[in-house]
Amino acid sequence: MGDKAHTHTGAAGRAQAAGHPTSVRNVVLVGHSGSGKTTLVEALALTAGAVNRAGRVEDGGTVSDYDDIEHRQQRSVQLSLVPLSWDGIKINVLDTPGYADFVGELRAGLRAADAALFVVSASDGVDGSTRMVWDECATVGMPRAIVVTHLEAARADFEEMTRVCAEAFGGDDPDAVLPLYLPLRGPEAPDGHAPVHGLIGLLSQKLFDYSGGERKESEPGEERLPLIEEARGRLIEGIIAESEDETLMDRYLGGEEVDVRTLTEDLERAVARAVFFPVLAAAPAADGARQGLGTVELLELITGGFPTPLEHGIPNVTTVDGRPRELKPCDPDAPLVAEVVRTSSDPYVGRISLIRVFSGTLRADQTVHVSGHGLADRGHEDHDVDERIGALSTPFGKQQRPVSHVIAGDLACVAKLSRAETGDTLSDKDDPLLMEPWEMPDPLLPLAIEAHSKPDEDKLSQGLARLVAEDPTMRLEHNQDTHQVVLWCLGEAHADVALERLRNRYGVQVDVVPHRVSLRETFGGRAAGRGRHVKQSGGHGQFAICEIEVEPLPNGSGIEFVDKVVGGAVPRQFIPSVEKGVRAQAGRGVAAGHPLIDVRVTLLDGKAHSVDSSDAAFQTAGALALREAASDARIHLLEPVAEIGVLVGNDFVGSVMSDLSGRRGRVLGTEQSADGRTLIRAEVPEIEIGRYAVDLRSLSHGTARFSRRYARHEPMPPQVAERVKEEARKAS
Repeated sequence: MGDKAHTHTGAAGRAQAAGHPTSVRNVVLVGHSGSGKTTLVEALALTAGAVNRAGRVEDGGTVSDYDDIEHRQQRSVQLSLVPLSWDGIKINVLDTPGYADFVGELRAGLRAADAALFVVSASDGVDGSTRMVWDECATVGMPRAIVVTHLEAARADFEEMTRVCAEAFGGDDPDAVLPLYLPLRGPEAPDGHAPVHGLIGLLSQKLFDYSGGERKESEPGEERLPLIEEARGRLIEGIIAESEDETLMDRYLGGEEVDVRTLTEDLERAVARAVFFPVLAAAPAADGARQGLGTVELLELITGGFPTPLEHGIPNVTTVDGRPRELKPCDPDAPLVAEVVRTSSDPYVGRISLIRVFSGTLRADQTVHVSGHGLADRGHEDHDVDERIGALSTPFGKQQRPVSHVIAGDLACVAKLSRAETGDTLSDKDDPLLMEPWEMPDPLLPLAIEAHSKPDEDKLSQGLARLVAEDPTMRLEHNQDTHQVVLWCLGEAHADVALERLRNRYGVQVDVVPHRVSLRETFGGRAAGRGRHVKQSGGHGQFAICEIEVEPLPNGSGIEFVDKVVGGAVPRQFIPSVEKGVRAQAGRGVAAGHPLIDVRVTLLDGKAHSVDSSDAAFQTAGALALREAASDARIHLLEPVAEIGVLVGNDFVGSVMSDLSGRRGRVLGTEQSADGRTLIRAEVPEIEIGRYAVDLRSLSHGTARFSRRYARHEPMPPQVAERVKEEARKAS
């Protein structure tokens, strides 16, 4: 890294397919929005020869031509794959959105990759969400490196940012996060800022100058050596501390000079084992330049230090009926196991599935088995079908370059898989298998929508089905109580993208309407009612009279019907009719149109006519009796209460608890977490947390997360209930 000779293939097309898993590297870029991930990908593509100096792919388009929505919103909204070639190695670079609403795309990128490159802006630092992703990677032992961008910004300080990264990412061992290079600055500009135009390799003690538009290697000169002595010593000690040669540290401290080749090999092994995390610097190429600052060093780190797919274990695999299945990791000759990590739609090609092959070899025109992903609760049906693979290709911007097959460890796109959705498993049709799904965040922001017009209503169902097929972080709900269609999203930006895709990609115009929670009604005390349904209009008339008593029951009791009629006042055959009418009216509500629950309805008396009484008449009388009882009783509106758990940094605990109290919440308790966070458990009315996903993010600067589950219905405060009843009266 920095002292090795390098060669690269200049054509992007030469990175189309890998011959063996050892010649593949899969790396995901992680960082907050605006940290410079996409700019870095474009700089790497230019250095690797995948694009020309104008940023254009050989046969048209740019590396960043991903999604029309991204161009309009000026931010990444989906996972993008850019294949590069360097030193005979195919590098699959997975560029992820940095905005929190698209964390599902980030999780998909982490699933498909074997190593992570954390992109940190020298002008913005490390945010809380980036630290959380780092911790997730640490939990699964994913190798990581850090690249500092935006060094051209005023007051950008690489050394200070390295210290911040060591503090944020190093945990108990800050010496595991150290720079491999120091920036080489030119003379100060009038504003006092000295631009970075090169790097000094701490191991090789070579100077790499990018000021001419292409990397030039030279000796740094004696006057520069004292500047790097301390940093070089720390780096060598950090590498040796993680060396598998336990005698190396004693030999080094004893004065033995350790050669650069040994240090480089130990460094690469430590990076691949996820025990050492190097810091590098990078910047895009200047106008007319062919190589951006630090891009060669970064490509060398990826090819030399990041692991091959052979070193990345395969996720748990079972048969479709749940029996464990052991597979040799990343064997091109083993049974096929691949996974759909992203689904998108192209207006001309149709559905395109980005897949990662974990085992076996996927070939064009092959018939595979598609196994479902267990997200039926989010509107994604489970699958257990056979499908024929169409064309295989590798993407580059909006280009799709055909390939004949994809081996274990590699990624590619499959066109027109009509049944497969994100998270589904592809396997041999004669040996169906299922991979354990990756963790998906729970969408907690409701978006209630209605079709704008009758033509839109006809297209809405299909458009929604295609939308959720692309995005497993979205949940589709058809609420039977409120009769609303609800898209559950991760945040406002996620909701905006969903609406734009419905409108522009699927041609469906929708209106956003206020989201309603599922309220209930119950009696506040005993009440009596008499239902009289008597009509005579020639021929058979209608005659039914019944008298009931209603009393409240404990929470969760539902509707209980009791028959206490004596003397046959209501004939036996009509008692079920009264119950049916009562239950039907309870379902429609008795005050504000919400279902009635937790009451006992007792039929006490009534009257019938030998000719004019009927099932329909007594159903109507039962409903009238319940409504009359409600007119003279206190009716409580019941609201759903959710039990929520908020995991938040200790610095924000007070603010979060105060906010919960303002939402009529009851804090049940707190639990201290080992990573400096606190879990707050509380019960909060659902009507108060409709936008909590957005508000909590703002309150905690994006570092908190929460979960929710329905607990029960309980009475609303009178003032809130009166407001809801008044709104219901106006609506009717």
